[in-house]
Amino acid sequence: MNSQLDRIDAILLFVVVPAIVLASLIEAWVLSRRARYDWRASGISFMDLILRILINLMVPLALSTPVTQWAREHRLTDLQLDGWQTVLLLFIGQEFCYYWFHRAAHRVRWFWCNHSVHHSPNELNLTAAVRIGLFGKLTGTFMFFAPLVWLGFEPKLVAQTLTLNLLYQFWIHATWIPKLGWMEYVFNTPSAHRVHHASNPQYLDANYGGVLIIFDRLFGTYVAERDDIPIRYGLVKPQRSYNPLRVEFDAWIDLGRDMLKAPNLKSALLHLVMPPAWQPPARPVPAPPSSVDTVRD
Repeated sequence: MNSQLDRIDAILLFVVVPAIVLASLIEAWVLSRRARYDWRASGISFMDLILRILINLMVPLALSTPVTQWAREHRLTDLQLDGWQTVLLLFIGQEFCYYWFHRAAHRVRWFWCNHSVHHSPNELNLTAAVRIGLFGKLTGTFMFFAPLVWLGFEPKLVAQTLTLNLLYQFWIHATWIPKLGWMEYVFNTPSAHRVHHASNPQYLDANYGGVLIIFDRLFGTYVAERDDIPIRYGLVKPQRSYNPLRVEFDAWIDLGRDMLKAPNLKSALLHLVMPPAWQPPARPVPAPPSSVDTVRD
Protein backbone atom coordinates (compact mmCIF):
# COMPACT_ATOMS: atom_id res chain seq x y z
CA MET A 1 0.00 0.00 0.00
CA ASN A 2 2.79 2.45 0.90
CA SER A 3 4.64 1.87 -2.36
CA GLN A 4 1.41 2.49 -4.26
CA LEU A 5 0.88 5.75 -2.37
CA ASP A 6 4.47 6.78 -3.12
CA ARG A 7 3.84 6.16 -6.83
CA ILE A 8 0.79 8.40 -6.62
CA ASP A 9 2.92 11.14 -5.03
CA ALA A 10 5.46 10.80 -7.84
CA ILE A 11 2.76 11.05 -10.51
CA LEU A 12 1.26 14.10 -8.84
CA LEU A 13 4.63 15.84 -8.59
CA PHE A 14 6.24 14.96 -11.91
CA VAL A 15 3.22 14.58 -14.20
CA VAL A 16 0.20 16.42 -12.83
CA VAL A 17 1.97 19.58 -11.63
CA PRO A 18 3.73 20.18 -14.99
CA ALA A 19 0.43 19.52 -16.79
CA ILE A 20 -1.30 22.13 -14.61
CA VAL A 21 1.42 24.70 -15.31
CA LEU A 22 1.23 23.99 -19.04
CA ALA A 23 -2.58 24.29 -19.10
CA SER A 24 -2.37 27.56 -17.16
CA LEU A 25 0.17 28.98 -19.61
CA ILE A 26 -1.93 27.95 -22.61
CA GLU A 27 -4.98 29.67 -21.16
CA ALA A 28 -2.87 32.72 -20.32
CA TRP A 29 -1.58 32.93 -23.89
CA VAL A 30 -5.09 32.65 -25.35
CA LEU A 31 -6.55 35.21 -22.94
CA SER A 32 -3.66 37.62 -23.53
CA ARG A 33 -4.43 37.67 -27.24
CA ARG A 34 -8.02 38.72 -26.53
CA ALA A 35 -7.45 41.35 -23.83
CA ARG A 36 -4.95 42.64 -21.31
CA TYR A 37 -3.57 39.82 -19.18
CA ASP A 38 -1.91 40.21 -15.78
CA TRP A 39 1.30 38.23 -16.26
CA ARG A 40 2.84 39.53 -13.03
CA ALA A 41 -0.05 38.12 -11.00
CA SER A 42 0.46 34.77 -12.73
CA GLY A 43 4.13 34.90 -11.81
CA ILE A 44 3.24 35.30 -8.14
CA SER A 45 0.87 32.34 -8.39
CA PHE A 46 3.56 30.10 -9.90
CA MET A 47 6.03 31.24 -7.22
CA ASP A 48 3.48 30.30 -4.56
CA LEU A 49 3.09 26.86 -6.14
CA ILE A 50 6.83 26.16 -6.24
CA LEU A 51 7.52 27.38 -2.71
CA ARG A 52 4.54 25.46 -1.33
CA ILE A 53 5.78 22.22 -2.89
CA LEU A 54 9.24 22.80 -1.40
CA ILE A 55 7.77 23.50 2.05
CA ASN A 56 5.63 20.36 1.92
CA LEU A 57 8.67 18.28 0.93
CA MET A 58 11.07 19.78 3.46
CA VAL A 59 8.82 20.33 6.50
CA PRO A 60 7.62 16.94 7.81
CA LEU A 61 5.44 18.21 10.67
CA ALA A 62 2.37 20.42 10.82
CA LEU A 63 0.32 22.08 13.54
CA SER A 64 -2.29 19.38 12.94
CA THR A 65 0.20 16.51 13.49
CA PRO A 66 -0.80 15.79 17.15
CA VAL A 67 -4.47 15.67 16.17
CA THR A 68 -3.74 13.36 13.25
CA GLN A 69 -1.60 11.09 15.43
CA TRP A 70 -4.31 10.91 18.09
CA ALA A 71 -6.92 10.02 15.46
CA ARG A 72 -4.61 7.33 14.04
CA GLU A 73 -3.94 5.80 17.46
CA HIS A 74 -7.65 5.75 18.37
CA ARG A 75 -9.01 4.73 14.94
CA LEU A 76 -12.18 2.71 14.93
CA THR A 77 -10.91 0.20 12.38
CA ASP A 78 -8.55 -0.17 9.41
CA LEU A 79 -10.15 0.83 6.12
CA GLN A 80 -8.73 -0.03 2.70
CA LEU A 81 -10.00 0.97 -0.72
CA ASP A 82 -10.98 -2.63 -1.49
CA GLY A 83 -14.57 -2.01 -2.54
CA TRP A 84 -16.95 0.63 -3.82
CA GLN A 85 -18.37 1.12 -0.32
CA THR A 86 -15.08 2.37 1.16
CA VAL A 87 -14.33 4.44 -1.95
CA LEU A 88 -17.72 6.12 -1.61
CA LEU A 89 -17.22 6.60 2.14
CA LEU A 90 -13.86 8.27 1.57
CA PHE A 91 -15.22 10.47 -1.21
CA ILE A 92 -18.32 11.67 0.66
CA GLY A 93 -16.37 11.99 3.91
CA GLN A 94 -13.70 14.02 2.16
CA GLU A 95 -16.32 16.33 0.66
CA PHE A 96 -17.99 16.82 4.04
CA CYS A 97 -14.70 17.59 5.79
CA TYR A 98 -13.58 19.85 2.95
CA TYR A 99 -16.80 21.85 3.13
CA TRP A 100 -16.27 22.63 6.83
CA PHE A 101 -12.56 23.32 6.35
CA HIS A 102 -13.33 25.74 3.52
CA ARG A 103 -16.11 27.41 5.45
CA ALA A 104 -13.81 27.86 8.44
CA ALA A 105 -11.12 29.21 6.13
CA HIS A 106 -13.47 32.12 5.39
CA ARG A 107 -15.12 32.55 8.78
CA VAL A 108 -12.20 31.98 11.19
CA ARG A 109 -9.50 34.59 10.85
CA TRP A 110 -6.60 32.27 11.79
CA PHE A 111 -7.37 30.10 8.78
CA TRP A 112 -8.34 33.05 6.59
CA CYS A 113 -4.86 34.56 6.89
CA ASN A 114 -3.47 31.78 4.72
CA HIS A 115 -6.56 31.22 2.58
CA SER A 116 -6.83 34.91 1.71
CA VAL A 117 -3.77 34.43 -0.50
CA HIS A 118 -5.89 32.25 -2.79
CA HIS A 119 -8.46 35.04 -3.07
CA SER A 120 -5.93 37.82 -3.61
CA PRO A 121 -5.80 37.72 -7.46
CA ASN A 122 -7.97 40.45 -8.94
CA GLU A 123 -8.61 38.35 -12.03
CA LEU A 124 -9.89 34.79 -12.05
CA ASN A 125 -8.03 32.35 -14.29
CA LEU A 126 -6.31 28.99 -14.13
CA THR A 127 -3.10 30.42 -12.70
CA ALA A 128 -5.09 31.81 -9.78
CA ALA A 129 -6.01 28.21 -8.92
CA VAL A 130 -2.42 27.35 -7.97
CA ARG A 131 -2.03 30.33 -5.59
CA ILE A 132 -3.08 28.66 -2.34
CA GLY A 133 -0.81 30.16 0.32
CA LEU A 134 2.39 28.90 1.89
CA PHE A 135 1.30 28.29 5.46
CA GLY A 136 -1.30 25.52 5.35
CA LYS A 137 0.88 23.39 7.63
CA LEU A 138 1.35 26.29 10.04
CA THR A 139 -2.38 26.90 10.38
CA GLY A 140 -3.17 23.20 10.90
CA THR A 141 -5.84 22.85 8.23
CA PHE A 142 -5.43 19.08 8.01
CA MET A 143 -7.09 18.71 11.41
CA PHE A 144 -10.42 19.12 9.62
CA PHE A 145 -9.73 15.79 7.90
CA ALA A 146 -8.70 13.93 11.07
CA PRO A 147 -12.20 12.35 11.37
CA LEU A 148 -11.39 10.30 8.26
CA VAL A 149 -8.20 9.08 9.93
CA TRP A 150 -10.19 8.28 13.06
CA LEU A 151 -12.58 6.20 10.96
CA GLY A 152 -9.64 4.12 9.74
CA PHE A 153 -8.15 5.63 6.58
CA GLU A 154 -4.38 6.13 6.37
CA PRO A 155 -3.39 9.80 6.84
CA LYS A 156 -1.39 9.77 3.62
CA LEU A 157 -4.36 8.41 1.69
CA VAL A 158 -6.57 11.15 3.15
CA ALA A 159 -3.98 13.78 2.18
CA GLN A 160 -3.77 12.45 -1.37
CA THR A 161 -7.55 12.42 -1.65
CA LEU A 162 -7.51 16.06 -0.61
CA THR A 163 -4.96 16.74 -3.35
CA LEU A 164 -7.26 15.09 -5.90
CA ASN A 165 -10.11 17.23 -4.59
CA LEU A 166 -8.03 20.36 -5.20
CA LEU A 167 -7.01 19.10 -8.63
CA TYR A 168 -10.67 18.84 -9.60
CA GLN A 169 -11.07 22.48 -8.61
CA PHE A 170 -8.31 23.59 -10.99
CA TRP A 171 -10.56 23.76 -14.05
CA ILE A 172 -13.37 25.63 -12.29
CA HIS A 173 -11.18 28.74 -11.92
CA ALA A 174 -12.28 29.93 -15.34
CA THR A 175 -14.43 32.81 -16.51
CA TRP A 176 -14.97 31.51 -20.05
CA ILE A 177 -16.88 28.32 -19.16
CA PRO A 178 -20.67 28.97 -19.03
CA LYS A 179 -23.23 27.48 -16.69
CA LEU A 180 -23.47 23.71 -17.10
CA GLY A 181 -27.17 22.92 -16.77
CA TRP A 182 -28.05 20.09 -14.41
CA MET A 183 -24.48 19.88 -13.14
CA GLU A 184 -25.03 23.14 -11.25
CA TYR A 185 -27.34 21.28 -8.86
CA VAL A 186 -24.80 18.62 -7.88
CA PHE A 187 -21.23 19.65 -8.70
CA ASN A 188 -19.00 22.58 -7.96
CA THR A 189 -18.82 24.26 -11.37
CA PRO A 190 -16.99 27.28 -12.84
CA SER A 191 -20.16 29.32 -12.38
CA ALA A 192 -20.49 28.36 -8.70
CA HIS A 193 -16.81 28.99 -8.09
CA ARG A 194 -16.87 32.37 -9.77
CA VAL A 195 -19.38 33.36 -7.10
CA HIS A 196 -17.05 31.98 -4.43
CA HIS A 197 -14.22 34.24 -5.64
CA ALA A 198 -16.41 37.34 -5.83
CA SER A 199 -15.97 40.26 -3.45
CA ASN A 200 -19.44 41.69 -4.13
CA PRO A 201 -21.52 41.85 -0.92
CA GLN A 202 -24.27 39.80 -2.61
CA TYR A 203 -21.84 36.93 -3.24
CA LEU A 204 -19.62 36.88 -0.14
CA ASP A 205 -19.03 33.68 1.85
CA ALA A 206 -20.76 31.22 -0.44
CA ASN A 207 -20.17 27.98 -2.35
CA TYR A 208 -17.58 26.24 -0.20
CA GLY A 209 -17.84 22.80 -1.80
CA GLY A 210 -14.95 20.92 -3.39
CA VAL A 211 -16.19 18.52 -6.06
CA LEU A 212 -19.82 18.65 -4.94
CA ILE A 213 -22.09 21.59 -4.18
CA ILE A 214 -24.67 19.55 -2.26
CA PHE A 215 -23.42 20.51 1.21
CA ASP A 216 -23.74 24.20 0.32
CA ARG A 217 -27.34 23.57 -0.65
CA LEU A 218 -27.89 21.52 2.50
CA PHE A 219 -26.37 24.08 4.90
CA GLY A 220 -27.68 27.21 3.19
CA THR A 221 -24.44 28.63 1.76
CA TYR A 222 -25.20 28.17 -1.96
CA VAL A 223 -25.52 31.33 -4.05
CA ALA A 224 -26.12 31.19 -7.80
CA GLU A 225 -24.32 33.42 -10.27
CA ARG A 226 -26.60 36.23 -11.45
CA ASP A 227 -26.60 37.91 -14.84
CA ASP A 228 -27.57 41.27 -13.30
CA ILE A 229 -24.62 41.41 -10.86
CA PRO A 230 -21.23 41.37 -12.62
CA ILE A 231 -18.63 39.68 -10.45
CA ARG A 232 -15.77 41.68 -8.97
CA TYR A 233 -12.89 39.34 -8.17
CA GLY A 234 -10.32 39.62 -5.42
CA LEU A 235 -10.43 40.62 -1.78
CA VAL A 236 -12.93 43.08 -0.30
CA LYS A 237 -9.88 45.27 0.27
CA PRO A 238 -8.10 44.56 -3.04
CA GLN A 239 -4.49 43.45 -3.02
CA ARG A 240 -2.76 45.85 -5.43
CA SER A 241 0.82 44.91 -4.66
CA TYR A 242 2.92 42.59 -6.82
CA ASN A 243 5.38 42.06 -3.99
CA PRO A 244 5.06 38.33 -3.15
CA LEU A 245 5.97 39.02 0.47
CA ARG A 246 3.00 41.36 0.80
CA VAL A 247 0.70 38.88 -0.92
CA GLU A 248 1.71 36.13 1.51
CA PHE A 249 2.05 38.19 4.72
CA ASP A 250 -0.36 41.15 4.60
CA ALA A 251 -3.22 39.27 6.25
CA TRP A 252 -0.90 38.00 9.02
CA ILE A 253 0.46 41.49 9.64
CA ASP A 254 -3.08 42.89 9.86
CA LEU A 255 -3.99 40.14 12.34
CA GLY A 256 -0.95 40.92 14.50
CA ARG A 257 -1.72 44.64 14.40
CA ASP A 258 -5.33 44.09 15.48
CA MET A 259 -4.27 41.78 18.29
CA LEU A 260 -1.72 44.29 19.60
CA LYS A 261 -4.23 47.14 19.72
CA ALA A 262 -7.00 45.01 21.25
CA PRO A 263 -8.30 46.47 24.54
CA ASN A 264 -7.74 43.23 26.49
CA LEU A 265 -6.42 39.69 26.19
CA LYS A 266 -9.87 38.22 25.50
CA SER A 267 -10.39 40.54 22.52
CA ALA A 268 -6.89 39.77 21.25
CA LEU A 269 -7.58 36.03 21.29
CA LEU A 270 -11.02 36.49 19.76
CA HIS A 271 -9.33 38.01 16.70
CA LEU A 272 -7.93 34.53 16.01
CA VAL A 273 -11.27 32.73 15.94
CA MET A 274 -13.80 35.35 14.87
CA PRO A 275 -14.54 36.29 11.22
CA PRO A 276 -11.94 38.44 9.43
CA ALA A 277 -13.92 41.68 9.67
CA TRP A 278 -14.70 41.31 13.39
CA GLN A 279 -13.64 44.07 15.75
CA PRO A 280 -14.14 44.34 19.53
CA PRO A 281 -17.27 46.30 20.47
CA ALA A 282 -16.55 49.91 21.22
CA ARG A 283 -16.67 50.86 24.85
CA PRO A 284 -19.75 53.00 25.65
CA VAL A 285 -18.99 56.67 26.13
CA PRO A 286 -20.54 58.06 29.32
CA ALA A 287 -23.37 60.45 28.54
CA PRO A 288 -22.85 64.07 29.57
CA PRO A 289 -24.96 65.20 32.52
CA SER A 290 -28.38 66.52 31.56
CA SER A 291 -29.59 70.00 32.39
CA VAL A 292 -31.88 68.51 35.03
CA ASP A 293 -28.91 66.87 36.76
CA THR A 294 -27.01 70.15 36.59
CA VAL A 295 -29.90 71.99 38.27
CA ARG A 296 -30.12 69.32 40.97
CA ASP A 297 -26.40 69.65 41.69
